[in-house]
Amino acid sequence: MHSLPDFLVALRPHTVWEKTPVKLYCTVHGHPRPVVSWFKDGVPVNPLNAPGKYKIESKYGVHGLIISRSAVSDTAEYSAVASNPFGTATSKATVTVKIALLLHPVPRLTQMHPSKLEVTLLERFSVSFGVEGGSISLACSMVVVPDLPNLPPLAHWYRDGKVLTIPSPPPMKVGGGLARLNLPRLAKDDEGLYTLRIYTKEGTTEHSAYLFVQDAVPSVAGAPGAPMSVKVFDINMDFALVSWKPPNTTNEAAVSGYFVDRCEAGSDHWVQCNDTPVKVCKYPVTGLTLGQAVHFRVRAVNSAGISRPSRRSQKVTAADPAESERLQGTGEGYVTIPGEPTSVHASEVYQAYVVLSWTPPTPRGRARLWYIIEKVSGTEEWTRINTGVKVQSPRYPIFDLLDGKSYQFRVFSANQFGSSEASAPTGPVQKADEHGVPSTPGQVVATRNTKSSVFVQWEASKVPNSLLGYYIDARPAGSKLWQPCNHKPFRHTRFVVHGLVPGETYVFRVQAVNLFGLSAESQESSPIAVEPALATPSSPFGITLLSCNGSSMTLAWKSPKHCGGSHVNAYYVDRRNADKLQWKEVNVSAIKERVYTVEGLTEGNFYEFKVQAGNMAGVGVPSEASKPMKCEAWTMAEPGPAFDLSFSEVRSDSLVILWKAPVYTGASAVTGYLVEMAKKGSSDFTAVNQDAVSHRYLQVGGLEAGETYVFRVRSVNADGVGKASQVSEPILAKALPGTQEIVCGVDEQTGDIFLSLEACEISETSQFVWSKNYKGIGDCPRLSASADGRTSRLTFTSPDKDDLGRYSVVVTDTDGVSASHTLTEDALNTMLELSHAIRNPIVPLKHGLNYEILEKGHVRFWLQATKLSAAASYRFIGQKISHDAKTGVIQMTVEHFTRANEGTYTVQIHDGKAKNQTSLVLVGDVFKAALTEAEFQRKEHLRKLGPHFSEYLYFTVAEDCTVLLACKFSRKDQGVYKATLSDDKGKDTSLFEVSGQGKSTLIGPDSKIASSEKMRIGGTAEMAWMQICDPSDKEKGQYTIEISDGVNVYARSFDLSGQGGLHSFFHSCIQALCSSIHSFIQSLSLTCTVWGEPTPEVTWFKNEQEVASCEHTKVTFEGGKFASLVITQVTSDDSGKYSINVRNKYGGEFVEITVSVYRHGEPIPEPKLGQPKTAAPAASKTSTPVPPPKTPTPTPPKSQTPSMKSPTPSMKSPTPSMKSPTPSMKSPTPSMKSPTPASTPVPKSPTPGPKSPTPTRSVKSPTPTSRFLKSPTPK
Repeated sequence: MHSLPDFLVALRPHTVWEKTPVKLYCTVHGHPRPVVSWFKDGVPVNPLNAPGKYKIESKYGVHGLIISRSAVSDTAEYSAVASNPFGTATSKATVTVKIALLLHPVPRLTQMHPSKLEVTLLERFSVSFGVEGGSISLACSMVVVPDLPNLPPLAHWYRDGKVLTIPSPPPMKVGGGLARLNLPRLAKDDEGLYTLRIYTKEGTTEHSAYLFVQDAVPSVAGAPGAPMSVKVFDINMDFALVSWKPPNTTNEAAVSGYFVDRCEAGSDHWVQCNDTPVKVCKYPVTGLTLGQAVHFRVRAVNSAGISRPSRRSQKVTAADPAESERLQGTGEGYVTIPGEPTSVHASEVYQAYVVLSWTPPTPRGRARLWYIIEKVSGTEEWTRINTGVKVQSPRYPIFDLLDGKSYQFRVFSANQFGSSEASAPTGPVQKADEHGVPSTPGQVVATRNTKSSVFVQWEASKVPNSLLGYYIDARPAGSKLWQPCNHKPFRHTRFVVHGLVPGETYVFRVQAVNLFGLSAESQESSPIAVEPALATPSSPFGITLLSCNGSSMTLAWKSPKHCGGSHVNAYYVDRRNADKLQWKEVNVSAIKERVYTVEGLTEGNFYEFKVQAGNMAGVGVPSEASKPMKCEAWTMAEPGPAFDLSFSEVRSDSLVILWKAPVYTGASAVTGYLVEMAKKGSSDFTAVNQDAVSHRYLQVGGLEAGETYVFRVRSVNADGVGKASQVSEPILAKALPGTQEIVCGVDEQTGDIFLSLEACEISETSQFVWSKNYKGIGDCPRLSASADGRTSRLTFTSPDKDDLGRYSVVVTDTDGVSASHTLTEDALNTMLELSHAIRNPIVPLKHGLNYEILEKGHVRFWLQATKLSAAASYRFIGQKISHDAKTGVIQMTVEHFTRANEGTYTVQIHDGKAKNQTSLVLVGDVFKAALTEAEFQRKEHLRKLGPHFSEYLYFTVAEDCTVLLACKFSRKDQGVYKATLSDDKGKDTSLFEVSGQGKSTLIGPDSKIASSEKMRIGGTAEMAWMQICDPSDKEKGQYTIEISDGVNVYARSFDLSGQGGLHSFFHSCIQALCSSIHSFIQSLSLTCTVWGEPTPEVTWFKNEQEVASCEHTKVTFEGGKFASLVITQVTSDDSGKYSINVRNKYGGEFVEITVSVYRHGEPIPEPKLGQPKTAAPAASKTSTPVPPPKTPTPTPPKSQTPSMKSPTPSMKSPTPSMKSPTPSMKSPTPSMKSPTPASTPVPKSPTPGPKSPTPTRSVKSPTPTSRFLKSPTPK
């Protein structure tokens, strides 16, 4: 029979002290079975809002609300509301919580044992990572019922299964809802599995997690890690045996030994015990003082240096362990000479040392006892070992034994009264490492465990040799650097490696460890990706009602927190009436979405629901049953609740909350949404946005870093604000470690505009989900998404203003990896310009197309690119060109520049995908000026190919009215020269022959002088010279120069006996004679001084063919400055046009000369006479002018009469035969010089001073007004 709910036992009021629990109970009857809801001052009590605060129970019709650790704020009116389809019933009670005053203390419940408490662990410590020298805290929060301040739970901490002792001050704390273990000054000894075990009413509850302690940064790069687990054994009066565990080495050099240090307790002064490193992890220390308390530590050594010291050992005191037994013995006081020791044997045998042990004598007497040790090898005599040391302990280390030799030992006891007989000798003892390192571990197998850990197991070493444990190393696939997984030897053959990068692929290896060191590395495991092990998903949660029409109910739920390593692809819903126990399946076929409408319900009934999730591993556990929901048609005008609240882009001060629109919209369409938030544990929600937003996302800022928040959303329509959504899961305002933001850029190869994100973590099932304005982009043709490992890229196919907006990406199956980026119009325009430049690249030019006029009348067209690759291609339209990839200079030379060359010149350049084009218009006046200058340079070149005047005929009038007619010709202009003087009364003629058949010889005080380092001889057609380097008394005497023209011999002597000097000799030489006779040349030397920065390259040419260095033509370039071409055994075949070309990256120049060689007796062509020059004042007060230093290329001074100055074109030839302008960037400039050193004085000569070598022309070269003829030299 149906009945209304009825309270058989109502609630009763409670008055309690604060921090004590409150339990409210009631009993309800009714059919169908009523559903009880709890309220505090009319507000529903939700245990999820305050974990551990409230506990709701319902068993066999008895309903209870338990408030643990009550506070004054819990004072309120509590009510239990029972409901079924036929009605409701309410029971109320008041709870009053008072402050516990000192005058009324809480009575001490001494009769209650801590193990009778109910303890529930809440937040638990996870796998932790520390560093040597740092500190760490492990803590668990818990709920204790009853929570009594004077009765904390009974808790124990364990490391690797061994209970931790409590030092002073105690690092452990239990009480106040927290159990904490503080570990200051971490060392690798602290590494291990930590377990918190709490004794409760139902037995024990515990939690375990591993603590890893990494090596601190070494004091010397490459030094090993510190040893660990330093322990002291076999402590005697002056002896102790110290042992330790070796450190792991991965990329460092192997450990070669160890140093052991000791210090007195209470002191920081450490003393090194061993002079040379010991190779085994055990060392006997002697020299202790009886009663002295000491600590020990160990340092490891390798080829790079010494490690940091280990944690010091516990304090030990040197003492005699048999002292008490000796004093309690009978008759000891009457014994004088002790008995002999017994059981003498080698207790420790290693390659480095041997430790002898024996049993003290019985009786031994009360006098202080010491021992004498002797050794023998083969047939040798017994010799004493400890000659200078009184051994007081029945242990003694021996270090100086020879390799490969066996020894026997015996021991004597001695005191002040004498010594005992010798003990029985030991058997043969030979130092050696009896066991060595363990054998290599067997096969290593790695399997998936969690998203950041891998389970590794291996086969144990078959030869353990006192195994201490194993070291496990890992490295990412493709890397050569190994990383230690554990820093203290692990005893078992299976280990969970934590702290790995999710999604990364690793390989593993294992090494066995004992006191001799590390074994060889095992074979590497197969590569494995760090992914969770495949399992069924966890249960869904958060079932909420979205809509009801009286016969159906629309439900939604949240996806499982753990997918089990595979995508969740199915959901199954079960339902039951609230008053029944049997569940019924709602759907037989799987549900893909997390929203489902349950049909066929009865209006007015209460229903409960649960949901199961499934993946490829199977169906997981069902969710908790939802709270009872009444099937009653919704008729309110306001909208229903939004649902499926989720978070994205969580940072320390902001996040983005997203939700889905309500299923029930109310009487009108939804127009906006309001978001509210509160801190975790608080029910005071505050509005995030004052004005409703129309979209279904909102960025929330102003959060406190490290604070946890909850949110809810309300929908708004024209009729008002609707029901609040279900409260979201708590979210921590903290970014994931390694979080990256979206990068917006342009692909340098394709020019594509893209957005890219590199995920800080990823799993095998993860996917990158891109959205625009938080709406999925789907298969939008304007966008293309791709993924490569941890990186995903969103590429814009045809970007324009329609693509502006906020783009976001979420990485599924992670802990919330996500980011967003807002694409603005300015940023898009900038990237469009860059994209166009990449897709349509140009070759940047430093200088556009230019031209310059060269010697011979050649015209050089050139341009310079900022940068060119070796694969660049280019073409002058219709012409051939060349280039220099280093400088980017592209040039073309037109040898025959005529009127047909007038026009526009264009160069096209292609360098990879880049290209460019530049043009030069050479028409009209500009072309005429260039053509005129080219023709002038061509005529000058042709004139200088034959005999020519470097200075034309001119005259001067001296003070005594003497008229001097003079001209200057090139040294190659041999022949008969004729001068004619005439007026209206008559004329006169003078002839002078320059035959070129002369030769000169220098004769010293004793014999003919040859050129050497001491005596340097040289000359030109006009002058002969000799230079004495570092003159001394040996060079004194008479010197003679003989000059022959083939017919006559001319001689001139000079006495160099200290009366004059070498300069007087040269000043007295007959310059006129030297000038009139052309010497017969056995060898020809062409020398040029070159300068430029950087040092230019030098090339010699003959008749425009490059000259190679050989025995006949020797090419040298000394000091980056002096370039020479020496022709030996000159013949007529050596006649021709010689030139030198110098060039560096800033440009280049060249010089040409003509060499004519005539046989003896050949007629010499008659030179052409030049035009007379205007008279000028005498060059000096005397009638004989002094010439300047000789150079093959004369330097022109300014003309005395400007009106008669030879016209000079505005374009300056790059040929440095005249004073060529020096480029600002030091382009190479050659300067032809004679072999005469600069320091050699020049004798007086009747040859007049030089004038301008440029011949007078009737018409000046026109200078164009639009531009200079010479283009700027590229820099």
